[in-house]
Amino acid sequence: MLSEIVLIGPIGAGKSTQGELLAKRLALPQCSMDDLRWNYYQEIGYDPALAQQKREARGMEAVIQYWKPFEAYAVERLLSEHRDCVIDFGAGHSVYEEAALFDRVKRALSPYLNVVLLLPLPDIDRSWQILKQRNCALPSDTHSMNEHYLRHPSNLKLAKHTIYTHGKTPEVTCAEILQFTGLA
Repeated sequence: MLSEIVLIGPIGAGKSTQGELLAKRLALPQCSMDDLRWNYYQEIGYDPALAQQKREARGMEAVIQYWKPFEAYAVERLLSEHRDCVIDFGAGHSVYEEAALFDRVKRALSPYLNVVLLLPLPDIDRSWQILKQRNCALPSDTHSMNEHYLRHPSNLKLAKHTIYTHGKTPEVTCAEILQFTGLA
């Protein structure tokens, strides 16, 4: 089993912040999907112009559906290439409607002991209100997408630990993650 920490969760849950803090505490590199995703997507034919056309014609939901096969591929690539690091996924990289794509990601994550879901609170409705406030500058269609990420069961099915962050400093949350993963 692999002991790297993989952080998952909706937009604004704290994945990038915790990735940075954990990497510093563990003296490991941080590997952020947000930094690598577009390179991986392009390896299998991602077309930014087509994504833009889909957004203009049918909105963000159409773009997200277009992204899904690319996201699953990016998860597989990132996990196959990066070891001895702290990994933070983009919010969509752990949420799939299509069973075959979800199964690919589940298989890719199965050797990892420390897949950590970050959420504000156990109460999903209250978590949604907190995330809307944290992400108030995002476009409205991104809010609906993030609500979907929050409420979808994929994250709970993939996570091996869930950490609730509301009312805690990032440093306290980091210490809690290290404690739960046994890496403290």
